[in-house]
Amino acid sequence: QVQLSESGGGLVQIGGSLRLSCAASGRTFSSYSMAWFRQAPGKEREFVAAISWSGTHTYYADSVKGRFTISRNSAKNTTYLQMNSLKPEETASYYCAIRPGGWRTSPSLYEYWGQGTQVTVSS
Repeated sequence: QVQLSESGGGLVQIGGSLRLSCAASGRTFSSYSMAWFRQAPGKEREFVAAISWSGTHTYYADSVKGRFTISRNSAKNTTYLQMNSLKPEETASYYCAIRPGGWRTSPSLYEYWGQGTQVTVSS
């Protein structure tokens, strides 16, 4: 089993920044991808960003390109999501997820999930 634990969510004003963290523990894969998703009330869970097991390849949803940055610290088994210029429509619960192999944008293809951290963007 893999355990993922997110932190770093909170209340931020429009245009503000937050950094989310996702700490992984338990079983490890020889190669894996980690991703961030978000889900607003009444909406489907959507892909935000992903990072390869090496940390050298990153991928973003078009809506966050240029504003969000995904990164990881292998020594700490932690993945980060730096979010800048936040918008009210980005208010959601943010989840990290892990899967063996390459990244995917479909949440159904990720096996392990964290419990989520709430991000609220307000004026």
